[in-house]
Amino acid sequence: MKQRTIFGTIALLIIGLVFGVVLVSSFGWVKPSMAEIQIGSKNPPVSPITTDAKSFNEAFVDVAQKVTPSIVQITVVSKVKGNPHDAFQFFFPFNDKNMPRKQAASGSGIIISDDGYILTNNHVVKNAITVEVTLNDKREFKAKVIGTDPLTDLGVIKIDAKDLPAAYLGNSDKLKVGTWVMAIGNPLSLTSTVTAGIVSATNRSLRLIKDSYGVEDFIQTDAAINPGNSGGALVDLNGAVVGINSAIATNGMSGTYIGYGFAIPINLAKSVAQDLIANGKVSRGYIGVQISEVDAATAKAVGLAKPTGVMIQNIVKDGSAASADIKAGDIILKIDNKVVNQPNELQGYVATKRAGDEVTLTLFRNGDTIERTVKLKSRNSAGDETVVNNDKKEEKKDNEGLEEITFKDLGLSVKDMNKSQLKKFDAENGILITGVKEFSPAANQRLRPGYIIIEANNNKVESAKDFEKIIDKKKGKAILLKIKADKENTFFVGLEIPK
Repeated sequence: MKQRTIFGTIALLIIGLVFGVVLVSSFGWVKPSMAEIQIGSKNPPVSPITTDAKSFNEAFVDVAQKVTPSIVQITVVSKVKGNPHDAFQFFFPFNDKNMPRKQAASGSGIIISDDGYILTNNHVVKNAITVEVTLNDKREFKAKVIGTDPLTDLGVIKIDAKDLPAAYLGNSDKLKVGTWVMAIGNPLSLTSTVTAGIVSATNRSLRLIKDSYGVEDFIQTDAAINPGNSGGALVDLNGAVVGINSAIATNGMSGTYIGYGFAIPINLAKSVAQDLIANGKVSRGYIGVQISEVDAATAKAVGLAKPTGVMIQNIVKDGSAASADIKAGDIILKIDNKVVNQPNELQGYVATKRAGDEVTLTLFRNGDTIERTVKLKSRNSAGDETVVNNDKKEEKKDNEGLEEITFKDLGLSVKDMNKSQLKKFDAENGILITGVKEFSPAANQRLRPGYIIIEANNNKVESAKDFEKIIDKKKGKAILLKIKADKENTFFVGLEIPK
């Protein structure tokens, strides 16, 4: 009996020990041997690489192989004036900083015809003495500059060759933010370089072109662009060129890529290239207006539900708009049914048109939406842009009896004007802005001392008291002011009135 009890106890102990080991192991409390350690998951990915994902990867490969042969390296020797900060100035003090000298530089270009026309940037071939082109297959050619357009920073050159791989030029109007793109060019003297990214934004203006008629409607991308990429291609995953790489955001020191690059839309480039090839110059059409962005205050003042369109500030004398029942103060909502919300959007579209073409403008005027057809004129036949009078010399005037009022909430001071002061502005009525506080609502809306206010909400302003009455009635609302900067320049601004 005792023997059975002993065997039973041993059996229970063995069973308990086995059960305990199993239980402990199941909770991970037993250190495994090296043979039991698993590196990485035993299970395959939940979604293994699909044919679509492979196709996406192959798309980049295919585009690079397809487009790279159409991209060339351009080496230019140009004539420039000496840099006053040139280190040689320290060693040769008599070196004339204005003396022309030669400078070698390189960029990129896109073959746009099989007989040798190549599209690039104006700044790549500007002031060129010699231009050499190296193809992707390493053949070298001397090139001739066919024409350049500084207002868009585009140029066309030509080499004597046949059966070249011309690039396919797409439609940049259909390009959307978020679209995958590739930049192909020759940055930092590294030929046939391909980078990838997305379209980060469209309709960017960088104010790089100083001419008032300059057209900047850049595509912004995070595909890496560096010096030497200028004139190269920005392409989509169909292999279509959608832009001409032209500018980069830099740290101002190394001049290299730090996040964003900018490209000229191909639709604009195509139009310019066609003119340059046909005529050696661009016969661009102009509406003949000066325009500005519509901000929240202006939209509120004119009765728009939200800021949209671009405001016409002035009509150029003898321009297209002058004979088409278009008025200063009108807001352009669309051109040829294309919505425009920035001045450069309008400029970019018009820049694709030639003198003699017609465009249809959708306008907002006094609460109504109307349409006007405009036949574009060339810049030379449209009259010169209004010239700003920079003569700021003040003549002493008899200011006796002229009232001055300060609106603290607006940061604005205004004063009555006498006849001789009004004559200086070629104005029949108005009040003089005598003070604008920094960072005030008035300052934010581009009001400056020395300007005059001639209208408020389409009503003539005869005196500071008149203006005060209008302000008092519009507390918590916005008013549209018509301003004169001098005899020639008139513009509109919206001004919100605090409660």
